[in-house]
Amino acid sequence: MANLKRRVEELERQLGTERQAARQREAQSAQVQEALRDPYVWLRNSTKTYNEHWIEEKRPGPYEHFPDKPYFRPLFDLFIAEPIICIEKSRDLMVSWACVAYFLWEVMCNPMRGAVFQCQKEEKVKQLIKYAKTLYSQQPTWLKNDRPLSKPLKDQSDLSLEFAHGGLIKGLPGGADQVRSYHPWGYYNDETAFQPEAGECYDESLSAAQKIILNSSAGPGWYAGFKNDLELNIEDD
Repeated sequence: MANLKRRVEELERQLGTERQAARQREAQSAQVQEALRDPYVWLRNSTKTYNEHWIEEKRPGPYEHFPDKPYFRPLFDLFIAEPIICIEKSRDLMVSWACVAYFLWEVMCNPMRGAVFQCQKEEKVKQLIKYAKTLYSQQPTWLKNDRPLSKPLKDQSDLSLEFAHGGLIKGLPGGADQVRSYHPWGYYNDETAFQPEAGECYDESLSAAQKIILNSSAGPGWYAGFKNDLELNIEDD
């Protein structure tokens, strides 16, 4: 009889532990869903950017939450709503950070979703991948555990960020021949106006990408004409 009582008590403790674990999993799942429900909400609340000039600017540290500037919320709404977005940026607005953050959120939240980042120079696209890795690494541990990488950050290429669920961000230097081998869900081209083959790169991305963002400071060439034509078409509609 005593053995039976001890067995019952043991089973009750085990059941209580399992119920508590189930409640914790449910709470964590709700916490993750809330954190990832919107890309701008996630960016503002669940990660940080880095500032290389933090000492000169007398900031408390190199990592800070994304600034709450009035143009960011409309910009992220545009990212979500439109399949093709052209941005004419100026320096220090953190628009490149915003574009990288949006694509990282998409890839992180959706298994097997891929995005290609392209710049004229390989060193510049490595910097964009570094932005993505920083945003991933600065998340709380519980969020990273829910969206794990395929391998640790230190073992990932300077030109890619791979997730365990098959999501991938790949960085490419300029040139249409670089794009042809990939069929990503998303395509992000930075400083488009200064890439000689920007038009050809855009044409190649159209064959697969569901979301295309072209982002550049003002410059001559294909991008200026393409952006103006796009604006005229919108006005005509």
